[in-house]
Amino acid sequence: MALPFFHPWRFGLAWLLAGALPGCQRLRPVAAATFTNPLLPSGPDPWVVQRAGYYYFLATTGGNITIRKTARMAELGAAPAVVVWAPRPGTPNGSHIWAPELHWLAGKWYIYYTAGPAGERCCGGQRAWVLENASPDPTTGTWVEKARLASPSRDLWAIDLTVFELRHRRYAVWSGQEAGSDQQNLYISAMRNPWTLTGPRICLSQPTLPWELHGLPKVNEGPEVVQHGGKVFIVYSASHCGTDDYALGLLTLSGRDPLVAAAWTKAPAPLLVQSPASHAYGPGHSGFFTSKDGTQSWLIYHANSRPGEGCGDRRSPRMQQFFWNADGSPRFGPPAEVGVPLPRPAGE
Repeated sequence: MALPFFHPWRFGLAWLLAGALPGCQRLRPVAAATFTNPLLPSGPDPWVVQRAGYYYFLATTGGNITIRKTARMAELGAAPAVVVWAPRPGTPNGSHIWAPELHWLAGKWYIYYTAGPAGERCCGGQRAWVLENASPDPTTGTWVEKARLASPSRDLWAIDLTVFELRHRRYAVWSGQEAGSDQQNLYISAMRNPWTLTGPRICLSQPTLPWELHGLPKVNEGPEVVQHGGKVFIVYSASHCGTDDYALGLLTLSGRDPLVAAAWTKAPAPLLVQSPASHAYGPGHSGFFTSKDGTQSWLIYHANSRPGEGCGDRRSPRMQQFFWNADGSPRFGPPAEVGVPLPRPAGE
């Protein structure tokens, strides 16, 4: 039977929960079981890596490299942004700093990032660079400018470099151009060590499909590698980032050797596209991580909240759980709606 509203036991229970009864301690508030997108007001080209119980988040700032360290991705907004590296003026990597990625390789931390000299029109001097840090915590210690990554035979424009390992070999994948062209393609090269490319660069993908051709120049960029069930995929961004049609596509390693262009198969349709209903325009430049308990796969990407906002700092990081198709390929679904509560990653 329901108690009357003014029943004394009802008030006693309320006082107990509030810590109002004599000798009672106020109960600690329980963390919300949900979060909402976007995770931050701004954060283009987001990247997340998990190690030793913490997530580390990086994104494009344009002027330096910062890391946010958090035990819970749902609480990323409360994590302080620590500047771990800033360029020296007048250097070849002194400006236009984009798309930093943090990787734990061979017992050290490495940050791969894009940068060029100040004053270069349209960022035409962009190249891939790498920093090294021996500290177990990448927000501490000293970051050393290790090298500029370039193919031994073709030192050309290059951005958005990422690395991955397959069968005990390491590879770099990035977005680059041919001499005299502003079209962006995806390239791959073997690596001798975390800061040195070796052998030729191989073109894996060019923007050729109708959904890849919105805006100019024609673009394939932001490659990120995800491996699952023994299969290897590259999720990349296509169409120009200044359009709302910027979207995510998929390459699948259908052969054995990742350095053979014919071993990669391009999906005919994009994986993630704009959704006005979700306030997600130009979704792209993804990253991947697992939940704290290791049971869930999560996607992080940036998008604008309004149409026509282009390639600037209005692009905000969003995350959502994703799933795997029967053939082993990733399935993202539509962009999660801004402001709608979503369950936190499992284990948080």
